Parts: sequence; C-alpha cells; structure tokens
Amino acid sequence: MLFFSDECGMRRATMSSRPEAKPWIKAIHAYVPGKSRSSDGRALVKLSANENPLGSGQAALDARAAVDAMAPYPDPGATQLRQTIGEVHAIDPDLIVCGTGSDELLNLAAQGFAGPGDEVLFSRYSFSVYDIAARRCGATPVEAEDKRFASDVDALLAAVTPQTRVLFLANPNNPTGTYMPRAELERLHAGLPADVLLVVDQAYAEYVDPQDDDGAMALARTHDNVLVTRTFSKIYGLAGERIGWATGSAHIIDVLNRIRGPFNVTGTGQAAAIAALGDQDFVSRSRQLNAEGLARLNAEIEALGNHGLRAIPSKANFLLVQFEGELSAETALHALAEAGYAVRHLPGQGLPQALRITIGKPDDMDRVIATLRNLCGEGS
Repeated sequence: MLFFSDECGMRRATMSSRPEAKPWIKAIHAYVPGKSRSSDGRALVKLSANENPLGSGQAALDARAAVDAMAPYPDPGATQLRQTIGEVHAIDPDLIVCGTGSDELLNLAAQGFAGPGDEVLFSRYSFSVYDIAARRCGATPVEAEDKRFASDVDALLAAVTPQTRVLFLANPNNPTGTYMPRAELERLHAGLPADVLLVVDQAYAEYVDPQDDDGAMALARTHDNVLVTRTFSKIYGLAGERIGWATGSAHIIDVLNRIRGPFNVTGTGQAAAIAALGDQDFVSRSRQLNAEGLARLNAEIEALGNHGLRAIPSKANFLLVQFEGELSAETALHALAEAGYAVRHLPGQGLPQALRITIGKPDDMDRVIATLRNLCGEGS
C-alpha cells in the first residue's frame, strides 16, 4: 500500500501502483472503423465506411490547396464557414457550432447535458458512437427496442425515465439506413419532457430527397431542446478533413462552445468546406450516382431473396443486407474480400448475419453483385 499527501495535507492510501481510468471509461468498447485491407494485408476497394465514391469535389480540393500557411492557428470560431452554412440553410450563424466531424459534437452533446446518474437513450441498431458518448461522460446508455431495424417512437418514449437527459436519433440511421418521417419525428419530440435534449444526427441527410425532409431543422429553430448535427464527411467527400456542424437554440450552442476544442477545425478544412458548399453540382452528381446504385443493389438483393438475402430499405448511401439462408454473412464477407472489396460486418452491433455495403462506383457495384450472385449459384 502506498501513502501520499493530497492538496490539503491529508494522507490517503491507494492500492494501485498506476493511475486508473474511471470505471465508465473502462466499460467503453473502442470504435472500430471500417476495414480497407484484407486479412493478408491486400488493399481493398473500401465499401465499408460510407465514403463518397467520387472522392472530393474539385472546388474543395482547389480551396484546400490554396491554403499555403500552416503555421498560424485556424479561425477558432470558423466564422466564414458558419456564415456560409447559414446562407445555404437559412440559419443564423450564431446558432451554428463547428466540430471535428459530427462525432465531436455528438460527444459534446452528451458531455454538456448528461453525467453520472443520468441516462442517454437511443434505439437498438443505432450508431455505435452514441454508446461511447454516453459512457465517456459517466452516463448510462439505454437502448430502446427497434421496430424492423428502425427506431420506434413508442419504444423510445416508453424508455424515457426521470434520469433521461439526452436522446440520440440518427436519421437516416447508421447502420440500417432506415428513416423516421417528419410526422413520427414530431410525435417523438412532442412526447419528450422539455428537459430532455433530442439530438438528430443527420450525417446522411443530403442523400434524402428534399421532399422527404424530416423536419428536424424546423424543430431546432422553434424549440429549446433540439440539436441537429451534420457532417461534411459523406456526400461532400471531406471525411479526411473531419468537419461537422450543429445547430440548435442559443443556450445549447453556448454549452457546446464552452467545451469544444478551441481550434477544432483546421484552416484547410474550413476552406474546403466553404468551397464544397458552393459546389452543389458535385452534391447533385453524388446524390444521383448513389440513388442509381442503391436502387440497383436493392433490386439485385431482392432477386436473391430465395437464397435468404434480404435488404433493409435505405435512405442513405449504403444498404444493410441480411443473410438468412445457407449463405452466411461471414462467408460473403470473405468472398467479397477475395474479389477485392471491403464491406462492413457488424457482429459487435448485434448484426452477425448482416453486411453493410456502401454504394460505390458502377463498375465496383457490378463486381460486388456478381460475387453475391456466384455465391448463391446464380452465375453472373
């Protein structure tokens, strides 16, 4: 046993010979990113992380290259970026906060409004970062039952307790691709206590047809307990720059600004994001490519339904495929890797018989489909 003096001059004892993490930190299962290499080290076409197969738009690339000063700190408030986001989305820039990807902002939402003794609620088969965000601040993660792989309003509301402080909802959801329509989202919000923060994670919102808008931005404008997060990592093709943003009422944004990193978005990232917002042609092309690829892959999986393959309807840039017959998800995973493709196997999220497949370029989707057909004995 070791003895030492604390700041008050009192002596205390510890049985440990090293600093120990808090128990809620030890309970975290670290985030596992999508693979880009096979088990033998071969580089694979990466259809495991929902990245844009077109890469980054030329305007964003040019803007990043034009930032030639790396020594100065970037604008800590991302002022021009917030101004541009505000112009595109008709939001007061003062009600926008930028982050190191939307991941930072999701974690800050939990940290700012929950802690030990509190609960953070989300649906089964939700984004794995929500569990991490809850545990990271000492709160208890609570998982509500899903309804056919989608978030269920009634199940979520039934899981709310006096300890609930934050509710995370990804819309479209990752990893299932399911989507909560506007009327259901409004019903969810209306059923929540006013002191519960509803965080709507819209990482894939730009892939959704504008006429299917879920209304989260409108809720954030008119209520004090709604935060909407978005990212430049998906349709804008800037995952490597790590840029996200969020909007909500003034008091929510104030809390996030108090605890975010002081220089959390790089100068090159800010420049690239501003340019990307001005390149809506690239966004339109990306959305169209995804819509065509998603429809085709969905149809092909449906055609293999007699072999036990089933696709979960998706509004995102990926398709979750269930393997419910003789062909297992693990067998398909290895076969796709042999064909040169990395897709996402999800046993850690309770989906051992599922693969999440990012929509890639047409030629790549041809090969993925051919591989699955061959595995089912259907030939090419």
